[in-house]
Amino acid sequence: MPDRTYQIEKSSLDEALSLLERLPEFDQLRPADYYRQELRDTSHLILTAKQNGLPVGCKIGYDRFKDGSFYSWLGGVLPEHRKSGIAGKLADYQEDWAKKQGYESIKFKTQNRHKAMLQFAIKNGFSIYNVKPKGELEYYKIELIKKL
Repeated sequence: MPDRTYQIEKSSLDEALSLLERLPEFDQLRPADYYRQELRDTSHLILTAKQNGLPVGCKIGYDRFKDGSFYSWLGGVLPEHRKSGIAGKLADYQEDWAKKQGYESIKFKTQNRHKAMLQFAIKNGFSIYNVKPKGELEYYKIELIKKL
């Protein structure tokens, strides 16, 4: 039986980006300097889920809007490790951390084509607060929020 024990820990941007590059949902990532610039001079949290010391999931968030919300920006789990609770553990860690930092809500965006992410969000207490048309219906941006 495979080992399904995971550790969630704070991580480096480079480690998280390396994992994101391996996710099929991400088209092409921007250069690392773009992400460094976005996180510069703002409160942020970078998490990695590891199994046997190897990264299998990550979550990156920061104080994007300066409105009392924490923006859950990028994240995902390697396909072979999905449906094992990792996304939920990463989200729980991020929410607990954000509450302790004084944030009132978590926000994030996804595209209509990412049905599993939408289902995860609704199941975990997020509400849709905005939809932005972008080309075909599957590429519409859906913005979600969860009060902490």
